[in-house]
Amino acid sequence: MTKNLILALDQGTTSSRSLLFDAAGHVVAQAQREFTQHFPRPGWVEHDANEIWTTQRATMIDCLAAARVSARDILAVGITNQRETTVLWDRISGEPVAPAIVWQDRRTADTCERLRAAGLEPEIAARTGLLLDPYFSGTKLGWLLDHVPDARGRAERGELAFGTIDSWLLFKLTGHRRHVTDATNASRTLLYNLNTGNWDDRLLELLRVPRACLPELVDSCLDPSSAIEIELDGVKLPVTGIAGDQQAALFGQGCIEPGMAKNTYGTGCFALTNTGAEPRTSRHRLLSTVAWKRGSCQFALEGGVFMGGATVQWLRDGLGIIQRSDEIEALASSVPDCGDVYLVPAFAGLGAPQWDAAARGTIVGLTRGSTRAHLARAALESIAFQCAALLQAMARDAKAAGVATVSELRVDGGASVNNLLMQFQADLLGIPVVRPKVVETTALGAAYLAGLATGVYKNLDELSAQWQVERRFLPTMSRERVAELMQRWERAVRQTVAT
Repeated sequence: MTKNLILALDQGTTSSRSLLFDAAGHVVAQAQREFTQHFPRPGWVEHDANEIWTTQRATMIDCLAAARVSARDILAVGITNQRETTVLWDRISGEPVAPAIVWQDRRTADTCERLRAAGLEPEIAARTGLLLDPYFSGTKLGWLLDHVPDARGRAERGELAFGTIDSWLLFKLTGHRRHVTDATNASRTLLYNLNTGNWDDRLLELLRVPRACLPELVDSCLDPSSAIEIELDGVKLPVTGIAGDQQAALFGQGCIEPGMAKNTYGTGCFALTNTGAEPRTSRHRLLSTVAWKRGSCQFALEGGVFMGGATVQWLRDGLGIIQRSDEIEALASSVPDCGDVYLVPAFAGLGAPQWDAAARGTIVGLTRGSTRAHLARAALESIAFQCAALLQAMARDAKAAGVATVSELRVDGGASVNNLLMQFQADLLGIPVVRPKVVETTALGAAYLAGLATGVYKNLDELSAQWQVERRFLPTMSRERVAELMQRWERAVRQTVAT
């Protein structure tokens, strides 16, 4: 076999995966292992960083075995990961000093509120492109430094290392030799200055984070001469692509020009629009973030929905309304509409554009005639409503900035296979929703970054040309009906926030 396979490590919120891609972007083999979710207190979400490492390592071995290839057949490795999840570990032993704090965790809401009350959010937003929310890594790291015995002193002495999951995996994969992160993950920490492209001393001061515990910053697309070398089955392999999961999906969807957008329907939902070579400030509480860095940075606007596919999981695991997640489409389709039932799944607060950490889930409009089918439909529609609010805010930002507006939405993620959801999304947005043939776009984006760095692909245009449509959902609902539905949804959100 020609040595042109790219191994993509896709470390997610609920499972670790490895996928092998050929040069055409086809999946040759894949392996997946779930790991434990820990909820020690209301609003707290934790992972065992060692379990993340062992499951990810196991999927690498499983994937090669499934493809019947060896590590010698791999040209390069790309890594993509759940973002914002925060790990703090001992540099010598390589052992975490506490459980990883997951991006969904809300324990630092009070810290964010104190900073906001001190009038610091505008300055932090101007430097980072982010808002003050427990979602981001910086306050999570501050909490660990304050609550793990002697952590702050040890971090100041350089004995402890902080990282998001990409940093953690690379530290383990390199045998504790490299402590790095790429620009996309760094831009989610509240510690990285979008304008300078570096860690920011003022932000470190505000969040009380010692510079000595921070990782080295590298590009998302690494030249082979500066690649990070790992070892697999005795074979040395270069890691030449690194990106947070949502930025990797944007790249994998071929959204290389300003105005192109994607939405990933995973545990949460994340919409990103490419905004070009300069960071854009949102007037509607969206985030400005690094899309990827290849010498220079490309930027994006982002909006996040915390409860996307996780809402369906709640119907399955919390209420027992369905036995399997894939049953929801048939159940929801058994009724013509939601019966005026609206579910606002603010189980972990509300993300963009409300950014209300205190909001909690609410169901409105229940009557004696409401059924499990109506609730299932309301759950699916809640995903589309939240995403529509994000895309509409992005459109207003684009118009105000005089840049290209989104003309179609490219979609991926597990819930994108749900045709009822995708059609309702197209109806709400009034633009085509386009599902690609390869929906593994997060892992594909990591593979593309790695392949671009190693010469598998000549340029971005060649990558973009590989993207192919599987199905295009066209809007069919009148704009008057859409406006009515959005008003009802916004009324339900106001009731949620009011509680």
